[in-house]
Parts: sequence; structure tokens; C-alpha cells
Amino acid sequence: MAAKLLILLFFSFPFLLQFRFSAGQTPVRAAYWAADSQYPVSSIDSTLFTHLFCAFADLNTQTNRVTVASANQARFSSFTSTVQSKNPNVKTLLSIGGGNSPPAAFAAMASQASSRKSFIDSSISLARSYNFHGLDLDWEYPSSQTEMTSFGSLLTEWRTALNNESTVTGKPKLLLSAALFRNSDYYTVLYPITAIRNSLDWINVMAYDFYGPGWSTVTGPPAALYNPGTQVSGDYGIRSWIQSGIPANKLALGFPFYGYAWTLVNPNNNGLFAPSSGAAITPQGDVSYGQIRAFIAQNGPSEVYNATVVSNYCYKNTTWIGYDDTQSIKAKVIYVKQNALLGYFAWHVGADDNWTLSKTASQTWGS
Repeated sequence: MAAKLLILLFFSFPFLLQFRFSAGQTPVRAAYWAADSQYPVSSIDSTLFTHLFCAFADLNTQTNRVTVASANQARFSSFTSTVQSKNPNVKTLLSIGGGNSPPAAFAAMASQASSRKSFIDSSISLARSYNFHGLDLDWEYPSSQTEMTSFGSLLTEWRTALNNESTVTGKPKLLLSAALFRNSDYYTVLYPITAIRNSLDWINVMAYDFYGPGWSTVTGPPAALYNPGTQVSGDYGIRSWIQSGIPANKLALGFPFYGYAWTLVNPNNNGLFAPSSGAAITPQGDVSYGQIRAFIAQNGPSEVYNATVVSNYCYKNTTWIGYDDTQSIKAKVIYVKQNALLGYFAWHVGADDNWTLSKTASQTWGS
């Protein structure tokens, strides 16, 4: 009997290690809410998420303080109480920056200790006054080694300030995350791995915007999980972060709740990487998942799921759209679980179609 027990424990040991490794960690099943989308905060189905990001607070370039635009103050200040009315356990984070924020402003702020302090102190004050559970930085992107060094200093000092504030006030420590580039380097400029590992609770890996009509002359999978023969994929990015020294359990894989629409040069050449003449549907080609489902309902295009790259696309005449549908989202959540990542996040809740993608992700995680 004892021998059988020893054998059972031996073969169960990897499982026990995995359980011990993950026990006590809160998985991240998250999404951003974008103020610019005008999607009502009260309409968010927060039961589908563990964390929600309120985006975006701004950096005042004159004072280096974190501010919220006057038009957003009412929604931001009530964000936590609103989403917790449906899910009292959901955690909220105030996200700062975003793709429309000038990266030079963040570089200037992060370059000096005094301006970093102004930024950090104001961020903590704002998060506490609005009852957020954490802070998130979306600086797109530090693009030189000097800026990466400054970025590392900012994170290190931010973590110290968060620890000190919690000690002094007796309040639970604020969470700290950052939305970072798909790889551990930004076009060969290396991120400050030690500072990231020691300072952030987790990284939101922006594994999307790989192909779009604004920068690619061929159709492509905007958020390919795999992309054989290239380094442009979510899997490559995740592996680059792990190989650089970031633990898998500090990584959340990003999903886009939007896609890109191209105009085909030849409607008969309508697969992946087909020549295009520019954007379709919108000036930049960016279309929400809700818009994509409406296009499908109204036009009856051919729909394709490509399991090799893990991406969906549809086409009708000269219009070609690449996006993530339920098949892609399910495969990506399975990938997250199989690779013991911390979780996933989506940009953004207002782009979903009646919570189709959000429910697919949540149900796949729970299955």
C-alpha cells in the first residue's frame, strides 16, 4: 500500500508543483473599457471578468501629473462602484496613456526623478480618490535604450511608492500592470526585464495589430497566435518574454475585439496575404467585432477560420476582413491555460457583439 502511494505521489508530483505554483494567484480575465467608445459603463457585464481597466487617464505635460479629462471625471470616479454592482469581486485599474498619447511626453516625464515622483504620487492619489484597485501604464512605446532605462526607473520607483503607501495607510496594496509591446524588445530595443519582473504584478502583452491596411499592403491576420516563418505572432511574443526572464504567470495575452478591413486588388485572390489597395469600410480599416458581425449578416460573405495561424477572416467581392471570432478566442484561451499564463485581456468591451467574444473566453476558461 505504501509503495503504491509513493508511486502515485511520484507521478502526481509535476501536477502538485503546478498547483503549488498557481495556488494563491488570482487569474486575470480582463478587458479594457475605452472612454472614447462612449459605451456606457453601466452596460458592462462585469460578471465575465476578474479585472476591468478604465481607459484612459492622461499625463499633464506641464505638471507631469496624472489627470482625468473633465468630460470623463464622472464616469471614471464612479467606474468601480458601477461595475461592482453586478460583480462585487471584480477589480478595477485606472489605465494611463494609450495609443493616442504622445510617447515623447512619457519619455520626458520618465527622464527625471522629480517628474517621475510627480507622476507616481498623483497616480496613487487619483486611484485612491476614485476607489480603483490598481494602476496600469500604457506607454506606446519606449523606443530607445535611454527611454527603456527611464521606463525601468519609473517602474522601480512606482513599486516602492505603492509599497510605502500601503504600509503607511494600512490599505491593500494597489495593483500595478502595464500594457507592453508584443515582444520583450521593441524592434531590437530591449525592455528593462529586471525592473519589470520586480515591479509589475503582470504584463498585458499587446498581441495584436500585426497587420492592418495602414501599414501592410497585403491582407493578414491582425492578431495571429502563430505565424510560421515569421516573428509576428502572439506565441513568438509570449515566448520572447518568457525567454527574457519574465515568468509565464506574469503574462496576460491580449485579444482584439476588433479587426481590419482591406480592399482586395483581385477579388479572386482572397486568402491570407493577398494583395490589397488599401482600407475598406472605414478610413483606417479598423472595424469592431460588432461591425464585422453586422457586415456578415448584411452581406453574406464567405467566412474562414484558419487554425494554422489561429485567426478568422471573411470576404465578399473586394472587401476582406481579418479578425478574431469565437474559434480564435477559444483557441487562444486554451493556449493561455496550456502554457500556464496568468490570463488574458481584451481591447475593448464596447467593441464586442452582445458579449459573444467575452462569453466565449470566460466559458472556455471555466471549462
